[in-house]
Amino acid sequence: MPAVDDLARRLVAALPRGPVVLVGHSQSCQVVAAAATDPRVVGVLLCGPTTDPRMRRLRVLAARWVRTALAEPWWQVPLIVRQWLRTGPRAMSALWRTASPDAIEERLAAVTAPVVVVRGDRDALCPADWAARVAGAAPRGRLVELPGAAHMTVQTHPARLAAILRSF
Repeated sequence: MPAVDDLARRLVAALPRGPVVLVGHSQSCQVVAAAATDPRVVGVLLCGPTTDPRMRRLRVLAARWVRTALAEPWWQVPLIVRQWLRTGPRAMSALWRTASPDAIEERLAAVTAPVVVVRGDRDALCPADWAARVAGAAPRGRLVELPGAAHMTVQTHPARLAAILRSF
């Protein structure tokens, strides 16, 4: 698994001329935050950032993952399990080891574009206090909570996220 900074460099190299809005979900929020200081970036949408330092222990992370999966709509659970099985525990662990120590709050402090952090109010992987801390780290950050949503907001609440994107 490449380092967050390497992935961010690849993302920046692939950006069009601009202006652009970067969107990250879950652990990809780390890469988006690292790339967000590029001058072409006019907005950042972070959906359920998952690197809360309290979840660095595997047991805590696993318990919150199960709790969040059970909070998703019933039709979402097979998709989550299939994705997890396709990716595999080894790749998921490598991704977690790469992303979890990265201090997203420090990166966001340097982002001048507006940053919106979105979390579902049933998301145990992105607790409310963590999401508020991430949003508060950005000079122009704000938090939006989606009632009834869990972690997979991109798939379960696309219209709400599209409305937030249009606000940029």
